[in-house]
Amino acid sequence: MTTERINPAELARPSGFSHAVSVAGGAAAGRMVFLAGQTGVDRDGNVADGGVVPQFERAMTNLLTALGAAGGLPSDLVSLTVYLTDMVDYQAHAREIGAVWRRLAGTEYPAMAAVGVTRLWLPELLVEIQGIAAVNG
Repeated sequence: MTTERINPAELARPSGFSHAVSVAGGAAAGRMVFLAGQTGVDRDGNVADGGVVPQFERAMTNLLTALGAAGGLPSDLVSLTVYLTDMVDYQAHAREIGAVWRRLAGTEYPAMAAVGVTRLWLPELLVEIQGIAAVNG
């Protein structure tokens, strides 16, 4: 079994975590890629303005950047957990968030869960997305 930690230069330098961890079981078996929770923060540490939709978009973009650096595609996502500080706000913007998902990741969905939390790493963060992907080859 081979483990590789992947931290793309396009994302903020991680401190205390890796953006993605790839685990390969054998040459033909493919790899599991474990994606760290991504938030609405850009490479320079700026939080996306405008609420839950722009933060969701930035978090998904970050997650897909980490996945891409591990050689994966959005279609390789098998599980996502979305952590939210305001479930009602997220539900109120579900159509917009769905449109962002389709634009970034397509029309297929992995197994997903949404979990309400009291607070994320920075007080102004509204959403964090963590994922697992199965990457072939």
